[in-house]
Amino acid sequence: MKNFFLILSITVFLFSFWACKKQEEQTVSESPAPAGPVMETPSAPPGHGTPGQKTEFQVVVPPDVKEEWSQVTIIVEDKKENRKEEFTLNIGDELKIPGSKLTVKTGPFLPDFKMSGTVITSSSNEPNNPTVGVAVFEDGKKLFPASGEWGWLYAKFPTVHSFQHERYGLTLKEGIKK
Repeated sequence: MKNFFLILSITVFLFSFWACKKQEEQTVSESPAPAGPVMETPSAPPGHGTPGQKTEFQVVVPPDVKEEWSQVTIIVEDKKENRKEEFTLNIGDELKIPGSKLTVKTGPFLPDFKMSGTVITSSSNEPNNPTVGVAVFEDGKKLFPASGEWGWLYAKFPTVHSFQHERYGLTLKEGIKK
């Protein structure tokens, strides 16, 4: 009788141990998939940058865009005087903002701004997302952008990465065809 209870106890113990182990495996295998898309973040090849390093962007203006667009209209807001004034400039020209020490240099105009990796270009010649590159100087010292060659003014998204100044604001109104 003692042997029977001993064998029964060992059998129950082994089954309970096996059942607990199997239940843990089920819990692990039944865990829900992470929410959202699973994406791999590519790392830069050796010698091609490190986290925190500034990225250099290449601006490519398609030939048909260069041929069709010649000017931009920029709205200058004087926050102190509570007034706005429009200025039409040839692409590549500079504007000295009246009554200030600010100079705005216009750069590339992209009627349909698109950024893919480190390349900035226009995905079409239609004004779907008009954008102009600008550099802003005060007394010859570059204020905007903080780094890189161009900061961008977006006609449809004027507050995205906008020029920040205590008195003046800049907005792209439109690009003008030749």
